[in-house]
Amino acid sequence: MAFDLDTGQPLLSVRDLSTSFKSLTGWTEVIRDISFDLHAGETLALVGESGSGKSVTSLSIMRLNPAGRTRTSGQVLFEGQDLLHLSEEQMLRVRGNDIAMIFQEPMTSLNPVLSIGFQLGEALRLHRGITQAEAMKEAERLLERVRIPAARARLSDFPHNFSGGMRQRVMIAMALACGPRVLVADEPTTALDVTVQAQIIDLLKELQREEGMGILFITHDMGVVAEVADRTLVMYKGNMVECAPTREIFANPRQNYTRALISSVPRLGSMAESPAPRPFDVTDRETAVQSTPDFTVAPVRPDEAPVLEVEGLRTRFPIRRGLFGRLVGNVHAVENVSFDIRPGETLSLVGESGCGKSTTGRSVMRLVTPQAGSVRLGGQEMVGLGRSALRRIRQDIQMVFQDPFASLDPRSRVGSSIAEPMIVAGLDRELIRQRVGDLLEEVGLSRDMARRFPHEFSGGQRQRICIARALAVRPKVIVADEAVSALDVTIKVQIVNLLMELQARHRLSMLFISHDMAVVERVSHRVAVMYLGEIVEIGSRAAIFSSPQHAYTRQLLAAVPVADPGVARDRAPAAFGDLRNPVKPPGYEPPRRSYRKAGPDHLVRIDEF
Repeated sequence: MAFDLDTGQPLLSVRDLSTSFKSLTGWTEVIRDISFDLHAGETLALVGESGSGKSVTSLSIMRLNPAGRTRTSGQVLFEGQDLLHLSEEQMLRVRGNDIAMIFQEPMTSLNPVLSIGFQLGEALRLHRGITQAEAMKEAERLLERVRIPAARARLSDFPHNFSGGMRQRVMIAMALACGPRVLVADEPTTALDVTVQAQIIDLLKELQREEGMGILFITHDMGVVAEVADRTLVMYKGNMVECAPTREIFANPRQNYTRALISSVPRLGSMAESPAPRPFDVTDRETAVQSTPDFTVAPVRPDEAPVLEVEGLRTRFPIRRGLFGRLVGNVHAVENVSFDIRPGETLSLVGESGCGKSTTGRSVMRLVTPQAGSVRLGGQEMVGLGRSALRRIRQDIQMVFQDPFASLDPRSRVGSSIAEPMIVAGLDRELIRQRVGDLLEEVGLSRDMARRFPHEFSGGQRQRICIARALAVRPKVIVADEAVSALDVTIKVQIVNLLMELQARHRLSMLFISHDMAVVERVSHRVAVMYLGEIVEIGSRAAIFSSPQHAYTRQLLAAVPVADPGVARDRAPAAFGDLRNPVKPPGYEPPRRSYRKAGPDHLVRIDEF
């Protein structure tokens, strides 16, 4: 992507943009004097931690902050007209047609009671004035372009029928529907795995080349910044820290905060010489001083009996159509998955969105009911257990979910949320009160925070609360389902280190579900790679990352963004083919799989796609 930054009239020119929010105590300024230009064909990255003001900047440009409670000053010039002075009716014509936005959380942007096809078609009919039939045809083309399998069949599905990554692809398709001149992308790849992330980035680049679109790309992932951005603007606590060409930012960052952001990026291959998982170096955001956590992860003893054994696990979801709910197919989410985890060991499940990682974790927890297979926890079979027996055994296996805000009851104080598992377990109330405070301190919070509500905490703090709740009944196994994927890089490092410290202290076993390959390399003893509901390769961390054998594993590793603009621009991921459709007709049974041994404790599926 080549663009001369010194010539031409900018598409979008922001001058001295400041935004304040009204509270009970008065007006609070959250961003101050933000200025930049965005040219046609250019990508400008806004980077910084959660709370730095990135999203408020984008919402201020689009005039989507709450009316009556927001005060915005400065200029936002789009092709010469100041958007801050347009009427709401005029802004409705600008949004979608001229400037489109992709939001970070698709479930808050998609209507849960309307089909995906209707929502895509509605945007097309509103802005293009085309017929319903034409809108549906164009919607199908857009879904295919963002690589959603069986696009025509999925037009009638609802948002809850899609995985998180698939929903984000729908949002990208919706934003690009009317060919906008400027695209504001607010963390558009945060919830996506590395291969789909690479494809979405390539798609945005292709559209940019074709239409001369300017992209304001908001992210906390410095690897993605190196991949997509021509220029980078770094923000901290509502202020501009520095703005320069991306190559210059990475080669010669002028500010300590920028250096800290870059140094905090997990780098693939950094564990090549380490025989066991190792915590991240902790970076102080203000001074960029490095220090090493004072704990080590205990090695796993291979002679110990596994604490969790999964064998032949199969989970499918029926698809029904028509007035009488006729079965027309099944989503083969998990097929013949087998693994075990020993005390103090971390097994990571990796793969694309929709590959069955989260469904595997939920099936192990019995949050969804598998159709076949065995899940033994401490030697006791979980599949087939009744409600009361399942409640007792779940004290030994707990889960940390991806979205901590959705996991916590917004009406309950966090102390009550942490206490709930202990109340269910029948512990003494005085003991529970003491233990809630102890747990908060153990995850790096203070005891008096127990009386606060979830909305009073940052995303990283909410995830710490969820970890405290998971530890409440002293489990043997933690299932961490994308527990750090939505967090910015410095908070992600802190949460990962916290999980590893707790594992070392309590000899916890972890099933770590993630699409972040650099984090997986750092925390794992063993890694299982999933594709289309099946494990295609499983082995030690060193074997998977140093000597990947399956073509899909190699593609996953090749797609990881590198926090180096020179390397990232030349990266070409290995082709593996499109993600196949997991929806199969009734009665379909997959072929029997066979594996070869590629080394000690390293198995690779023979039949490749």
